[in-house]
Amino acid sequence: MLTLPNVPDNIKIKLLQTRIGVGGAVFDCKNNIAYIKSLQALDKDSAQQLEYKYQLCENYQFAGQTDSALLMIDELIDYAYANHKGELQFQYQYEKIGILEELGKYEESNALVDYILKNAPGNTAIPYLRFWKALNYFNMGKLRESSIELAKADSCAKGGNDFDNNYYESFAGPLREFLAYRQNGRIKLSQLAALNNGQRDMFNRLESTRWETEQNVLKQENKALALKAQNNRKTAILIIVLLAAVIIGLLALWNIQKRKRKIVEAEERAEALQKMVDELRFHDGQSSGQESLRRVMLQQLGIIKMVAETPTEQNREMLRKISSIDSDTNGALVNWENVYEIIDNLYSGFHSRLHQRYGDLLSDKEEQIIVLMTAGFSTKEISVITRQTTATIYVRKSSIRKKLGVPEKEDIVSFLRQPASD
Repeated sequence: MLTLPNVPDNIKIKLLQTRIGVGGAVFDCKNNIAYIKSLQALDKDSAQQLEYKYQLCENYQFAGQTDSALLMIDELIDYAYANHKGELQFQYQYEKIGILEELGKYEESNALVDYILKNAPGNTAIPYLRFWKALNYFNMGKLRESSIELAKADSCAKGGNDFDNNYYESFAGPLREFLAYRQNGRIKLSQLAALNNGQRDMFNRLESTRWETEQNVLKQENKALALKAQNNRKTAILIIVLLAAVIIGLLALWNIQKRKRKIVEAEERAEALQKMVDELRFHDGQSSGQESLRRVMLQQLGIIKMVAETPTEQNREMLRKISSIDSDTNGALVNWENVYEIIDNLYSGFHSRLHQRYGDLLSDKEEQIIVLMTAGFSTKEISVITRQTTATIYVRKSSIRKKLGVPEKEDIVSFLRQPASD
């Protein structure tokens, strides 16, 4: 995975951290150094930078690059001192003791031990600090001083639990045997076997602990992934529900607006129809031309059918009024031929001239609108008679203006009544 192209940085960081942990468990320190440097470059803004430096120092040390380990540990000590992190400072100084010992700088190593013992007298690492002095003295050939320091280390290590005692003995035991050999020239096989067995037991316990730790980490990661997947599912479901709610809300709003528009249009048509009916009912028997045409419209239009299709109380009353007007059409649709004939009689052949001059340009609906406008019908009334919305009537009027070349501010009927130019 690490060698694949286009792998996201966050995934690479996780993979590198896992690889470094595995490399540390099997002491693959040389490869670990390269991985840690890659991790530093990728995760440069992370709070883990200090830990990466510490890991690099350890891997330098176990890879035999002790000089690089010394430089790195000095950087860490300087950082801890500058930021007043006393606990970290002692931890890094303790690591430096071992690095100095490996470089053969025994006096410097012992001086650092004395500094820590003086400034951190309650430190839990005292048995190991004394051990380092004993080892340094041994390597310097000062066997008496080494034995004294080892005895002090043994005394400080007493009272610990089995695990701590076994861990301490894994270091102190071999040194004790080396001192005995240097003092009397003999090595006991039983003591070496005991040390070896103790080391093996401790290693097995460490391996078991490491394995359990890794299993626990994997379990936690699986739980975290499962929880993340569950949260993602919940988030996806919530988003889908919200989107569905928004869509349903928008559809409901659209339907409400549509119904409102239909109600308004129906009310406008009913109002226009009511007005037409009322005007006819209260006129004398001697009707004008326009009133006669309105009566014909009410009789031939199919308005009766339109009102009857929606049998509300208001429409039933309207139907009763319309039915009281003399009619022999019984609610049939408008006979436009009769209407055009009436228009020609009332307005000196207006429709015939209109059709002759513009019949090829105008549609039937547009001719009907012009005829009704000529007879004095309002836009609302025209919408009732032609069974179109008022908005449609306005659109058709604009179309008529464009087709006939009627100026915007001039009345269409007045324009059409002008004498035709040769």
